[in-house]
Amino acid sequence: MSSAKDPFYIVKEEIQDSIDKLLSTFHQWEQMPSDSGNQLQITKELLASCESIEWQVDELDKTIAVAARDPSFYGITQVELDKRRRWTGNSRTQVGNVKKSVITGKGSNDTSTSGINGMRRELMRLPNSHQSDISNQYAQDNDDFISSESDQQLLLMRQQDDELDELSASVERIGGVGLTIHEELLSQEKIIDELGTEMDSTSNRLEFVQKKVDMVMKKAGAKGQIMMILFLFVLFVVLFVLVFFT
Repeated sequence: MSSAKDPFYIVKEEIQDSIDKLLSTFHQWEQMPSDSGNQLQITKELLASCESIEWQVDELDKTIAVAARDPSFYGITQVELDKRRRWTGNSRTQVGNVKKSVITGKGSNDTSTSGINGMRRELMRLPNSHQSDISNQYAQDNDDFISSESDQQLLLMRQQDDELDELSASVERIGGVGLTIHEELLSQEKIIDELGTEMDSTSNRLEFVQKKVDMVMKKAGAKGQIMMILFLFVLFVVLFVLVFFT
């Protein structure tokens, strides 16, 4: 899953925006004189923002824990999980330092310039000498994640291509079977037509013979019919004797 569509990165951007606004407000709060009328209101806003961001980070940590149970199912590598845990840890540390500084510094403004700078460095938890190294590490982790996602997408596309090839072969086999059935039906229809033609021809012949017999019987009369019956009976007896007694 690309980072543009991953819910983690969508929520991460929202939380990061909230953290950036929190830090900006905190820096304004640091510069306010102790007798400023807005200091109390901004202090309340800072504490409320800290509570809200901490809750969001905790919820994001829960989703990471769920994904860690079966990373392959969600398409996430162990490197990506570690990267996400580091980000939530750093975010929680930043917010916690702001909250601690606001609570301990409420009602006082005797912080020196060097103390403020030190607080900021502690707040960010990113010393100048290490910022470039951590940025490079994050960039490397991001490249590894993108490469892993690309490999998974390529593997998925290959699997889909194989499934489409199998489906195409199945369709071709079904088409061949359907064509064979069609040809067999045409052959059976031709045989039925030929049988019907032969039956019509035989029926016509039987009608013709029957008419001839009727004509002969009418011409022969009663005496001729009796003679024909006797002839047929004698012929039957002769054939019977030849079949069963010879």
